[in-house]
Amino acid sequence: MKKLIFTSILLALFFTGTNLMAQQKQDDYLGLPGDNLNLYAVMQLFQQSKTLEEFERNLNDQKSSINNLDLNGDGLVDYIKVFDDVDGDVHNIVLQVAVNSRENQDVAVFSVQRFQNGQVQIQLTGDEELYGKNYIIEPNYDEANSGETPNPGYAGNTRIVNGQTVTYINTTPASWPLVRYIYLPNYSVWHSSWYWGYYPTYWQPWHSYSWNYYYGYHYNWYHDYYGRYHQSDYHRYSRWNDFYYSGRRSYSPDVRHQVQSGNYKSTYSHPEDRRNGEAMFAKTHPDQNRRPASFSSGNSSNSIRSSSTTITHKSGINQPAGNNTGISRRPSAPVTNRPATIPSSNTNTVVNHKSDTRITEKSTVNPATERNTVTSRRPVNTVSDKSMGNPHSGQNAEMKRTSPQNKTNVNSSAKRNKKNNKSETTIKKDDKKKESDNKDSGHR
Repeated sequence: MKKLIFTSILLALFFTGTNLMAQQKQDDYLGLPGDNLNLYAVMQLFQQSKTLEEFERNLNDQKSSINNLDLNGDGLVDYIKVFDDVDGDVHNIVLQVAVNSRENQDVAVFSVQRFQNGQVQIQLTGDEELYGKNYIIEPNYDEANSGETPNPGYAGNTRIVNGQTVTYINTTPASWPLVRYIYLPNYSVWHSSWYWGYYPTYWQPWHSYSWNYYYGYHYNWYHDYYGRYHQSDYHRYSRWNDFYYSGRRSYSPDVRHQVQSGNYKSTYSHPEDRRNGEAMFAKTHPDQNRRPASFSSGNSSNSIRSSSTTITHKSGINQPAGNNTGISRRPSAPVTNRPATIPSSNTNTVVNHKSDTRITEKSTVNPATERNTVTSRRPVNTVSDKSMGNPHSGQNAEMKRTSPQNKTNVNSSAKRNKKNNKSETTIKKDDKKKESDNKDSGHR
């Protein structure tokens, strides 16, 4: 029997832990190092930048809160360098980290291709060591730009992503400033000059944040991210494998070993940091609309209680919170239900309790919504020879123990007693008269 109980407890704990993990895991959670570099944010920065030099600088700026990668595990954020590998009219713009003095790790690659009619298609592919296979982000193309709907599963101008409704916004990448820049005739192919141990003087590494902090900050941008960009399941660039993946891609065996060993999982061990990330977003972007609290993580304590919550009073009576009993539902102060007698609003009757017998007060809560709490006092023992008054509305007098009916009974009994007294007096006079007559006859 004890073994069965112990097994049941273990199973309950296991399922509880599984449910908590499922609640904390988000839809966009990968469990890979790429969780700390949001490619939606990278794509948005690329769209807003004017040159690749500006893009690289802002990408590594701590104030942008985009780069949170720590691939070598030293506790500091890595510098991401940017360079462009050109293949005809296709620009492969690579984001790369120097893991150590011998190894580089590609983080993601922009594939920008322009067609003869001037149309441009762009995709951002995360490296499979950091994001898994075929993690591809692309903008919502305008139909006139691509001649097709990139994801026919999205109907209309709204869609549901990660539990929230976002507005679907189409775009034309050919109009992006950075895209126009790299297709200028005088464009000089950009290649970052920084490498392991040599970085720009304006850049100072900072301590990396936990993924929970990073996610707490970025999920507030999801209306922008998912409204403008979406994931694709194939590469539009036909020479992706031949030109880039097989011939140009760089990967670090050290990063692969750390992924397989689970060394990056420690970044997910601080769910309490989620609120700090949300607070940082609210501080740096006070004008932005934040996502409702109901989409917050499972450890959030600001959940809204429904109106059917039951409030337990000290009298032991459970009462629905929706009733208008005048009791505050604020949890900061205890709710005390005092047993003092509260007459109705139109009653001002004063009741005199003169019983010497000990009286126990029992509070009775009336759950009606339009009445106040009424408390009745009932004596434990029956009180004799004391008539208790019952208050009535509109009365302003003390209760009397003698009723009008009792007064009538008393008057009638008094009259009978008076009549009897008179008859007794008449009999006594007659007796005295007889005695005096007898005495006179004796003398005679």
